[in-house]
Amino acid sequence: MTASNIAGTSRKLTPARVVLHVFLIAFAIIWLVPLFGAFYSSFRPFSETVNDGYFSLPDTFTLDNYRNAWEQGDILGRYWNTALVLVPALFLTLFFSSMVAFACSRFSWRFNIAFLVLFTSGNLLPQQIIVQPLFQMYNRIPLPEFLSNSERLNGSVWGLIFIHVAFQSGFCTFVLSNYMKLLPKELNEAAMVDGASVWRQYWSVIMPLTRPALAALATLEFTWIYNDFFWAVVLEQQGADRPITSSLANLGGEFFTDDNLIAAASVYVALPTLVVYLALQKHFIAGLTLGSTKG
Repeated sequence: MTASNIAGTSRKLTPARVVLHVFLIAFAIIWLVPLFGAFYSSFRPFSETVNDGYFSLPDTFTLDNYRNAWEQGDILGRYWNTALVLVPALFLTLFFSSMVAFACSRFSWRFNIAFLVLFTSGNLLPQQIIVQPLFQMYNRIPLPEFLSNSERLNGSVWGLIFIHVAFQSGFCTFVLSNYMKLLPKELNEAAMVDGASVWRQYWSVIMPLTRPALAALATLEFTWIYNDFFWAVVLEQQGADRPITSSLANLGGEFFTDDNLIAAASVYVALPTLVVYLALQKHFIAGLTLGSTKG
């Protein structure tokens, strides 16, 4: 039997496969309908939506919702606030996680497994549990003037950066350590024979080989940190300093909410994550399959 025949046999539609495909298509449509509805509403006047409903045929299309959302939501300023938190938090998380993963996976020492378990067990702790003690701790920790305009961690950009690094490092360490364990030990041994230091082994030997995993994690972490709303509201006291996700809440009125305006602002909020995912899609998919096959 030729390879083409084998491939055709493996792709033969069976009743179970048909049911699976129908289920997946229906599930995808269920998820996509609200997204397309919001995108569609963002181009319609609010008065038309109120009179005719959300899914009626449009009389006019307009960009006024996008212009108003950009101005009223201060989207450009919120992008900047988000970048001030996102970029350092992302790089610090991947950097520290890769160092911990390197130490736990490439060297044998007495408590490396216990240390890795302790480090990653933080992912099991719900963030809401530590809100009160963390809020009190942040109010008591002073900051040097050159780091922030705020006198305390609470209300400062660094406070948000530290909490994201703390909560995201466990998952990244777990993923990177599992990947690094697949790399041959002979790489470290050869580097040691050539006189490479531990830092040289980490930076010049192991890190270049973990780029697919780092790209996949960077995509995930970008999305998680970017979409954070909880810690931004808890730790940032002034609304003008909060990141992009909080701009949606500021667009809500006291007596009514312009849902079309919110939909346009939501497109602005979602745009960076879509761009990053499309740019790193190849690496992201490759990273998800790392270690699924061996040999």
